[in-house]
Amino acid sequence: MSIIKELGKAIRVTIVLWVLVALLYPLTVFALGQVAFPDQANGSLLTNNQGETIGSALIGQPFHNDRYFWSRPSAIAYSTANPGSDTAGLLKTGISGASNLAPSNPALKERIQSDRAILEQAGISPIADLLYTSGSGLDPHISPAAAQAQIDRIAQARNLDEAEVASLIQTYTEGRFLGLFGEPGVNVLRLNLALDAL
Repeated sequence: MSIIKELGKAIRVTIVLWVLVALLYPLTVFALGQVAFPDQANGSLLTNNQGETIGSALIGQPFHNDRYFWSRPSAIAYSTANPGSDTAGLLKTGISGASNLAPSNPALKERIQSDRAILEQAGISPIADLLYTSGSGLDPHISPAAAQAQIDRIAQARNLDEAEVASLIQTYTEGRFLGLFGEPGVNVLRLNLALDAL
């Protein structure tokens, strides 16, 4: 066989594989995602009553107002970075992660003591997921116990019946994945949207 024939075969195989792997496969996966799982494929975006996109169900947001359920603390400020003055470069890098501070680190102890004091001042028992950050820094869930610990504060701030707030928590509690993996959790953004809809 001549080198030209072998080169021709190599070029044809390269073109066929490129069409399959670089064009057909990504387009097929994209189309299947849009047809079978359009919400998830487009970022699980949540909208308010006015139809404005306010966030993703997959990425946590900080809430500090007494009228809302507070989310887990985050070691990063990903969702609060200001696009106009992003001096830390959070939006450029899409940073996520933990602080990597050791349990004996004074800065970690100081942050936890400060957060604990804020929770106690608000009448919330300091539950672990309201004190400790997640590994990603982007966790959108809290435990049902952490949500229930906030019922009194929210009911008072919104002039609601505590049973009504407790019912919302029960409605928005997600079970274990496939009934086996993980722990039940409550998506804070979904829960706060439901509060606003009352």
